[in-house]
Order: sequence, then structure tokens, then C-alpha cells
Amino acid sequence: MIRYLLAIFVILLASFVLRQFVPVFPEFYHARFFLVLLIFICAAVTLDAIGMLLLSFVCGLLWDAQHTILPVVGDPEIYTDTAATLKFGYSIFLFAIAGFVMQGVRPLFKEGKWQASFLVTGVAVFLYLVIELMLLSFVRGRVVLTGDTLRFIFFSSVLTMLFSPFVFLLLFKLAKTFRYEIRIKGLRHRGHH
Repeated sequence: MIRYLLAIFVILLASFVLRQFVPVFPEFYHARFFLVLLIFICAAVTLDAIGMLLLSFVCGLLWDAQHTILPVVGDPEIYTDTAATLKFGYSIFLFAIAGFVMQGVRPLFKEGKWQASFLVTGVAVFLYLVIELMLLSFVRGRVVLTGDTLRFIFFSSVLTMLFSPFVFLLLFKLAKTFRYEIRIKGLRHRGHH
């Protein structure tokens, strides 16, 4: 399992670089393809809870290192709104929530029914973005929920979900390479006897 987990870490590090080149889709309310979140969510269903939590910690830490600006201490006339962003570390919890959603379909995934994981991937992305929006609304003291924001979240979730079969295929190949058992083989052949 350790070699498989290390391979996922390498892929995630690469995805943090590649995500800088992923375009925004203005025709779909500026929807985005969340590459890092997709790789994490797909990997979360292949790992046990401890591996998933370790992965959520690393992803959240790296995500916040790229996105979160810590409050600036300085002249209050210049830095008037220091609470406008979420604080460093919040993404770890959001990744863990998305990971636990995927852990819920892990028994089906282990039986080889990855199609359920495909659909739940979209749900996990949707929940991640909605919870992040709710936290941001709480921190800013006003609701930032609009119809366009909901459409952005919906289209981003669907777009990200559509690429999950490719990530699952990659994970199956990695698991085979590193002899990590994702599926329970006995369950697939039991019905034929």
C-alpha cells in the first residue's frame, strides 16, 4: 500500500502544477475543472480511512499553501478587511469531508461497481464547493450565494465528474503495477458458481 500511496502523492503533486494550465469555461458560468480535487476524490475510494485522511491532510495543506493568504498585520486604514478569506488549514477538513463521502461507496467500489463512484464523485465535488461557499459566507458575514454561483458549482461538479473514469483507469493501472488490491476478487466470481 505504501508504494501505491506514494505514487498517488506524486500524481497529486503533478496535478498541483498542471491545474495552473486548466482553462476556465466562460460559456458555462466560468466553470472550472478541479483536477486536484478529482484525483483526491478518486483516490479516496481506493484507500482505507487512514490513507484517505493522510491524503486529505497533504492535499489540504498544499491547497491552502497555494490559495490562502494569512491576515496581514499593519495599518488598519489600509488593511480594513482582514477576515475576507478563509484561514489556513480549512481545506484539510473539506478534503476529509469529500473523502468520507467517497468512503461511503467504497464497499461497492471494492466489488468492482465503479459506476456508483463515478456519480458520487460529482456529489463530493458539489459538496466540497457548497461547504466552502457556506464557510466563506460565514466569514464574510453575508451570504455570497447567487444563481450564477450555484450554476458555477453545478457545471464545475459535472465537468470534473466527467473526467473521473480516466482517473479511475489510471488508479487501476497503478494498483496493478504496485500489487495493491483495490477490488475483492472473490465477490466477482461468486455468482458464477
